[in-house]
Amino acid sequence: MADLKCGATDCMYNEDRLCSKGDICVGGKSAKCSDETCCESYSPRKDRDSYKNSTHHATHNISIDCEAAQCAYNKDLRCKADHVDIMGCTDQKGCNTACKTFKEC
Repeated sequence: MADLKCGATDCMYNEDRLCSKGDICVGGKSAKCSDETCCESYSPRKDRDSYKNSTHHATHNISIDCEAAQCAYNKDLRCKADHVDIMGCTDQKGCNTACKTFKEC
């Protein structure tokens, strides 16, 4: 499990830069840099939601599946980094997140 900090503040699972989903998946099968990755578990927060949309309590340590085959931390489709930063972003492809911990092997 990795120590996760989440900068995607508009995600429904984000609680004070921690994730309350329980586990996430980082996508980007052919990614060669962090901007080509994304959190597949990202779900936009709806402004009208007045309840918490989480299945677990927000925590520092979280299980991370990883599809980024070129990442040095990817071991058998699991992230083995000690610390992971997911950042909120908006790019031309419409991606809302990126794994800033990505390191090309």
